[in-house]
Amino acid sequence: MLRTITVGLDGSQESRAAAEWAAREAKLRDLPLKIVHVWEPVPEPMAEAPLLGAETQQHWTERIPREAAEGIGLRHPGVEVIREQLSGHPGHALAEVAKSAELLVLGSRGFGGIGGFMVGSVGLSVVAHTDRPVVLVRALEQAADEHEPDPAGVPSTATPFRPVVLGLDVEHPDETLIEFAFDAARRRATSLRVVHGWNPPPYYAYGTPANPALHEALALSDAEALAEAVAPWRKKFPDVEVVEQSRYGSPAIHVVEASRHASLVVVGRRIRHSSFGAHVGHVTHAILHHSTAPVAVVPHS
Repeated sequence: MLRTITVGLDGSQESRAAAEWAAREAKLRDLPLKIVHVWEPVPEPMAEAPLLGAETQQHWTERIPREAAEGIGLRHPGVEVIREQLSGHPGHALAEVAKSAELLVLGSRGFGGIGGFMVGSVGLSVVAHTDRPVVLVRALEQAADEHEPDPAGVPSTATPFRPVVLGLDVEHPDETLIEFAFDAARRRATSLRVVHGWNPPPYYAYGTPANPALHEALALSDAEALAEAVAPWRKKFPDVEVVEQSRYGSPAIHVVEASRHASLVVVGRRIRHSSFGAHVGHVTHAILHHSTAPVAVVPHS
């Protein structure tokens, strides 16, 4: 089955920014862009109101994706655009269409004065329940933000892409996650910054006096583990410049810090099938809410 770059569109500023990002990604990957508009049927008493009647609802559900597709066609010539309209709960519907997508793109509200995302319940639900990569894009995301500043200090699409950042757990370095990040960097002709945050084991952290030599030994061990995890991928992607960063402290804090100068942040989500249901890990959850760059969440076993 032909895969697509699929974007969820509801007419909001957030989803329109996501659609623009998805169109750029479709061009990078030479894939069609599918715009999916999901509407929830309103309760029958409201549907009978003059302003919310069936004809009005049909008008807007058709107009939103049609106008978006026309605009993207003009701004991104050469990108094939497909439209699809669905009804039902947005979270369930988008998780279903993601199954046939190369990746799914969704919009998220910014915090306003504070950098980062406000990830809504629909976005978190889709991220937690799909086995395909999902990218979250800020409402004000601009193409120029993904690029290095020009000589005047202004981001410009004429300059190279900023690095791709990969948040990696060296204890469980999944191949699907690493390959996604290397491939994203290669397509953008940019470098890959692999970030790993580490903390001492509990039996070192508690009840043990400060020991600089021990701290240095642990830091060296983690740096070596990171280098070992990345080494095979350096050979598979020899054109990608790799910068490894192993630092003491919270992985989420270090990845969020790196996101300030990134074109894309890539993090993983371990697929768990349990009685408690699917969920997003606490590190990925924190990065989703506070990254200042688009975030790709890649599910893995």
